[in-house]
Amino acid sequence: MGGKKDEDKAAFGKPVKYDPSFRGPIKNRGCTDVICCILFLLFILGYIVVGIVAWLYGDPRQVLYPRNSTGAYCGIGQNKDKPYLLYFNIFSCILETNIITAAENGLQCATPQQVSESLKQELCPSFLLPSTPALGRCFPWSNATTPELPGITGNISQGISGLIDSLNVRDISVKIFEDFAHSWYWILVALGVALVLSLLFILLLRLVAGPLVLVLILGVLGVLAYGIYHCWEEYQVLRDRGASISQLGFTINLSAYSSVQETWLAALILLAVLEGILLLMLVFLRQRIRIAIALLTEASKAVGQMMSTMFYPLVTFVLLLICIAYWAVTALYLATSGQPQYIFWAPNASLPSCEIVLVNTSCDPMAEPVNSSCPGLMCVFQGYLSTGLVQRSIFNLQIYGVLGLFWTLNWVLALGQCVLAGAFASFYWAFHKPRDIPTFPLSSAFIRTLRYHTGSLAFGALILTLVQIARVILEYIDHKLRGVQNPIARCIMCCFKCCLWCLEKFIKFLNRNAYIMIAIYGKNFCVSAKNAFMLLMRNIIRVVVLDKVTDLMLFFGKLLVVGGVGVLSFFFFSGRIQGLGEGFENPHLNYYWLPIMTSILGAYVIASGFFSVFGMCVDTLFLCFLEDLERNDGSLDRPYYMSKALLKILGKKNETPQGNKKGKER
Repeated sequence: MGGKKDEDKAAFGKPVKYDPSFRGPIKNRGCTDVICCILFLLFILGYIVVGIVAWLYGDPRQVLYPRNSTGAYCGIGQNKDKPYLLYFNIFSCILETNIITAAENGLQCATPQQVSESLKQELCPSFLLPSTPALGRCFPWSNATTPELPGITGNISQGISGLIDSLNVRDISVKIFEDFAHSWYWILVALGVALVLSLLFILLLRLVAGPLVLVLILGVLGVLAYGIYHCWEEYQVLRDRGASISQLGFTINLSAYSSVQETWLAALILLAVLEGILLLMLVFLRQRIRIAIALLTEASKAVGQMMSTMFYPLVTFVLLLICIAYWAVTALYLATSGQPQYIFWAPNASLPSCEIVLVNTSCDPMAEPVNSSCPGLMCVFQGYLSTGLVQRSIFNLQIYGVLGLFWTLNWVLALGQCVLAGAFASFYWAFHKPRDIPTFPLSSAFIRTLRYHTGSLAFGALILTLVQIARVILEYIDHKLRGVQNPIARCIMCCFKCCLWCLEKFIKFLNRNAYIMIAIYGKNFCVSAKNAFMLLMRNIIRVVVLDKVTDLMLFFGKLLVVGGVGVLSFFFFSGRIQGLGEGFENPHLNYYWLPIMTSILGAYVIASGFFSVFGMCVDTLFLCFLEDLERNDGSLDRPYYMSKALLKILGKKNETPQGNKKGKER
């Protein structure tokens, strides 16, 4: 058995050899993946050029403000006192447009609006209706008819009431703003509680990691045992009734299968198998579970020694926010690019006097009025120019922007992982802790990563970006073809989506460990990914056990933080818990669920940020631990760097020189 195990390990490369000069993250290193770094910088330069082009040609006012028939914006400029657009004949809007097309074109209506001299030429509205503003536009709204137009107003009101309900959100917005104004400081208190709980949970793991993991494992065993009991009870009841799947037959109504005995029998067998596997793992993998617990404890100590790492997610959050904001603004400006076009228009264009002035030809609305005998002649807005070079390239520029969004986001996340890995690796490879830990490990790792490994991070981020864009394209195709697919096509599409999802998860796992190796040894992305993968495959059982124990621990931590903040927020904002007295009373709210949901979402974000740092710490220390086992043997020349707890679990120890029976400080 031992020989077979050694052969399996040899298939994944040779163990790391001892290097007497290695003392943690290498400081004398060179730039890696230079070509990819240059390509990334050129891409960023092009991304900036796209933003400049969008800013020069775009006009976001097209979607922020309504425009009248002359192309003038309502609510700004010379019309700043006229914020609402009035449709002369709302019937033409209802008959000629639908809500989707109207939303895409800015809710423009085919009825021109201009000053006129008579109703006969239809230059003024022939009738007026009570209206209400929605998105800067006046829509008829009345619950009663008018003497002048009996029965018409009520019918129109019923016909567009759905549109008003969906668009007119001003009252709700005001109430939401009031709720935030009255409760913002209590929301900050809730977020502060989430921050404290997250930090305490991580720091206390050094004391309670072992008992907590045991309680969680026993809890999972208990849940599975109850599931087995429940399935057995349901199976007995349905068996006595004689409810069988042969009587039900095949049906697409999945809920119907809960009424047959075979379903509960299959669930019982599945849960029993899972229970048995977990019990066997608990018995035969207990030493590896102890190693995982010791690494969690060591990670808690590392975080306690370098508290600044817990707040690095704020840097990542700011960088991600900048990337998303830049893309959103650029996409908005690109979508609104195009010069407005104006033409001469007249209600009676067929008159000889109107034909002379070339009706339907281009004009300038800012120029002096044209002296013409054509009645009602005006320069009106026609649309936006779509024949220019920029306009013809809008789709390609938007694709470039989407690629830039994914690549920059993944690069920022990669930067955070590599920086944290460098900081935590310096903790593990400090033989005398905390004396040998660098003074500023986080800032040193940040500068080192930016200076030498921008190209490697860009390489890994690009690979992940291509897979994510492939998933987006596949989702788009699936959405477009969903109505015409047959069952076989849906099955094939589902298989493709599942494969890409698995590929993305694997690449994220590989990239994460590659960044750890880059932070430690300073090699390029491909070499680091290969070394990390081989090292993990030589210790695959330890990898699985540590991964699942860590996932269980972090899930419980998130549940504790988010659940605790959610319960406290509910009891406080719903008035079930009274305030602290004058000046700290419960806020009066229109929607008490709004600050509750905000607090829960904020608590989840905070907990995810803290626990992502802790998870990166565990993964880094684990790789360092595996390297320590292969690199060193506990002798005076090659001592282990791991903690005494890990040495005790593994049955190993470091030799001590004579005259120093206490050994070296660990």
